[in-house]
Amino acid sequence: MEQGVEEFFHDFRQELLAGAEANADFALSVFMENVAEELVDTGFAEGFESCHYRPPQGGMRVDGYWFKEDGVLDLFIADFDFRNELATLTRTEVDAIFKRVINFFEASINRELAGKLEVTSPEYGLAREIADRCGFIRQLRLMLLSERNLSERIHELPDTEVCGIPATHQVWDISRLYRQRNSRSHKEPLDLDFGQMFGKPIACLPADLGVDAYQSYLVVMPADILARLYEKFGARLLEQNVRTFLQARGNVNKGIRETILNDPGMFFAYNNGITATAQNVEAVKTEQGLAITRIVDLQIVNGGQTTASLFHARRDEADLSRIFVQMKLSVIDSQVSETVVPKISEYANTQNRVNAADFFSNHPFHVRMEEFSRRIWAPAQTGAQRETKWFYERVRGQYIDAQSKLSPAESRRFKAEYPKPQMFTKTDLAKFENVWDEHPKCVNLGSQKNFAKYAERIGKEWEKSSDVFNEFYFKRAVVRGLIFRKTERIVSDQPWYGGYRANLVAYTLALLGDITRRRKECINFLGIWQVQQVDSVLESAIATVAKAVNDDIMNPPLDFSNISEWCKKEACWARIQGLAGTIEKQLSPTFYDQLVSLGEQVATARTARQTQRIDDGIEAQLRVLAVPSAQWFRIHQILYERKLLTPKEIGVLKIAEQIPARLPTEKQSLILLDILEKGRLEGVIVTDV
Repeated sequence: MEQGVEEFFHDFRQELLAGAEANADFALSVFMENVAEELVDTGFAEGFESCHYRPPQGGMRVDGYWFKEDGVLDLFIADFDFRNELATLTRTEVDAIFKRVINFFEASINRELAGKLEVTSPEYGLAREIADRCGFIRQLRLMLLSERNLSERIHELPDTEVCGIPATHQVWDISRLYRQRNSRSHKEPLDLDFGQMFGKPIACLPADLGVDAYQSYLVVMPADILARLYEKFGARLLEQNVRTFLQARGNVNKGIRETILNDPGMFFAYNNGITATAQNVEAVKTEQGLAITRIVDLQIVNGGQTTASLFHARRDEADLSRIFVQMKLSVIDSQVSETVVPKISEYANTQNRVNAADFFSNHPFHVRMEEFSRRIWAPAQTGAQRETKWFYERVRGQYIDAQSKLSPAESRRFKAEYPKPQMFTKTDLAKFENVWDEHPKCVNLGSQKNFAKYAERIGKEWEKSSDVFNEFYFKRAVVRGLIFRKTERIVSDQPWYGGYRANLVAYTLALLGDITRRRKECINFLGIWQVQQVDSVLESAIATVAKAVNDDIMNPPLDFSNISEWCKKEACWARIQGLAGTIEKQLSPTFYDQLVSLGEQVATARTARQTQRIDDGIEAQLRVLAVPSAQWFRIHQILYERKLLTPKEIGVLKIAEQIPARLPTEKQSLILLDILEKGRLEGVIVTDV
């Protein structure tokens, strides 16, 4: 057995131990949530709802689910016993485990199971939802998540049917998870063999200019093949930013659909086509010309709407045989993909532009949050001797990558400086912020949709005023995360707790924030930052609010059998807000004594904005001074000839042309950076700054 997998198994087990202790939750729940998060982040799944059902008599089991809007149901089941040593998962065991989750589905769809379950339990909600939606479920995806190593004798698991519904079987064992985390791109690449999958290669034209250029192709992609690829692989085909973009839009392009249905012969002429990247492409010469036989890690970076629309039309039995899609395919090495792919996506998107609000990993907001996280020391907790930092993972896998080349001693120092419980991702940040900023419904929609909503909101705010995102914002976000994770533990510890923790945490903190806002006050976030922990007074307040929220969501309207689905509705949040007046009277005077006025927080934020503005100005000056005066003269000349400069910009450029005899001010430097960007868009190449 591979040595790396053995080490990963034991490291992963320690992660689960730490997570179970930190969250006061069973290791099984932590295992499922950790692995499911990997699947969601990499596009294998759209979301995950925890639902552990294991009746004493055995025979059926389920550990989680997710209903997709296109009629696909993911059912998750765990093979987990918190084993001390890495063991092998055999074919017989795989079949037996899948049989248990199939039994749960069959009992649910035949309406036998729900009547035997407690109506407030997650398993009742799932069983009822399956029964109610049975006419709309077109595909079942059974996903087995295992802490064991899948037997090498198992090469594939054939598709089947369950209750007449097509079903696929996927196993995520410890080796696959290890490969996923350690792959260069931090995702399992798609390996598409067109001859094997579709019986023929795809016609193309080479579009690169020689051996020194990266490979590129112009491809005429049959729409039916593109739709079938999307049906099989779903969001895995879409570059992460495009997934975010589609989540934010949430609808199918009507114009594209109309062309598919009513004028298919003109689709090629009307549609802008798609832009895609790959790690590797194999092509052969045929009598008709060059044809692609294999693509490794196909990622659509522009054209997600087109691809999704073709898939939906095919599902609705539209004839795609006369439709072809133009595809620009670039072969990009994964080592430079973090820099290059976002630029391709940004520049290629014109029909449905993916702009700053769609949040690339290298968007300045994320870069700034990352910089804060590497620079700002958090005070030592009471009794601790050393300060630590909170690690913001701007790009998936950064935390692991940062340790990959360290010696054991260096790795220990790194973990002491950046403890694993103090690592948080972009989707974590979106949760922490949205629950406090009165968007708890978004959090309950799942991590991807919540991130899309957060991205859209923060992207607009960044364009309006980037200095809002300063050291105070970062520290407050960290404290919000600290409180969020503490609330998970508090909720799990309550004697009344029976499930729906994610929903309870989101609404508990949102309601607590709502109560304080009504008093024109707020939590003392900077006070908590100084001690890096939640005190007993706030803990008690959280427990009180959580109990009231639990009592409320456990009684959904009569037309909602699934409590998780009810928690996704705006009406749920509106009803919970109605509890504020009653709960406010139940909270202790000591809790209110610890709050700070909104005016005080606004003053703190204003000071932080002023500091950030000064920092931005200094940084802008440094970047401007790095550009030689001759290049400023060249930019001036080209943009002036193209009539792209304002009188103000011309005046500032004249100062830049005299560097170092004259130095632009901080304000002037910010204008010059905008001119640099304008020049870049016009193809003016300058020294990197």
